[in-house]
Amino acid sequence: MSKLFSKLTPDAHWLLRAGLASVFLFHGFGKVPNVAGFAETMGLPYTIALLVTFAEIAAGLGIIVGGFGRELITRLATLAMIPVLIGAIALVHGPRWSFTPTEGFPMGGMEFQVVLLLGALYFLIVGNSSPTRQA
Repeated sequence: MSKLFSKLTPDAHWLLRAGLASVFLFHGFGKVPNVAGFAETMGLPYTIALLVTFAEIAAGLGIIVGGFGRELITRLATLAMIPVLIGAIALVHGPRWSFTPTEGFPMGGMEFQVVLLLGALYFLIVGNSSPTRQA
């Protein structure tokens, strides 16, 4: 079993990339038909809502493209993710921890966004280097 995992280790980053990309692409493309509605709901200027939408789509695509050997793209994608996630935590999900929606927090708490933020920080720090490839 150890040999199997050793062989899979260099490609395991794709699991985290797929998770991050799917969330960012889903939320980014979901805003495209009604960016103005998103801006109004969040109390954001339209320009900021447009930038958030673009950042989500660019980050989702970038984290996938970056996995094909483009370390700079991986790092830029994570740099687009981080302010979006901090904004989501600050404006919507914080300070409540549990992701379970409640009457006071209909969008749930921040635990999911914190996990996404940690995944983005991981790629910002290691780029495309697998821990097993480092000397």
